[in-house]
Amino acid sequence: MSEPSQTLVQAARHNVESAWNSLLSEHQLALFSYARSLTGDREAAFDIVQETFSRAIAHIGGLRDDGRFASWLFGIAHQCCVRHFRSRRRRAALFDDAPGGEMDAIEGSEPDPSVALLSAERAESLYALIDALPLPQRSALLLHVLGDLSLEEIAAAASVPVGTVKSRLHNAKRSLRGLMGRSTS
Repeated sequence: MSEPSQTLVQAARHNVESAWNSLLSEHQLALFSYARSLTGDREAAFDIVQETFSRAIAHIGGLRDDGRFASWLFGIAHQCCVRHFRSRRRRAALFDDAPGGEMDAIEGSEPDPSVALLSAERAESLYALIDALPLPQRSALLLHVLGDLSLEEIAAAASVPVGTVKSRLHNAKRSLRGLMGRSTS
């Protein structure tokens, strides 16, 4: 983490609102993209980013190394995603609703910020391929690519050994190559 970012984290520890605003601006797109890619739900992703920062504000005292703020933040987001899946599963069981259909876009809504970088068609194809990955592989890949986290930071965020992260990334890349080969055939 750069020195200005560490300074922001130190200021955030002292509840300086402008520091939190800067940290939110710096990390919100990557967090949103990560949550959106895992959940497939734009609104849930917004909620997860908001919950992540609320928890970060409440628990900044638990951060031991200011230089690891990004991985700590993604760890919180990861746990928020896990809670989202558990909650969704409970609701589906209670109401006998099968989850799904959450990828449908709302007519007239703004484009997703992560999709703005790619053409809509290519982005949808890429998301479909990534969504086909098992959750642990998808999570590791997104933390590495979107979160720009190191293997050690991903391991800390997901509470798994570094070797497991390496394996998940390797398998995710291999699976994506296979899926890409099949989608072009």
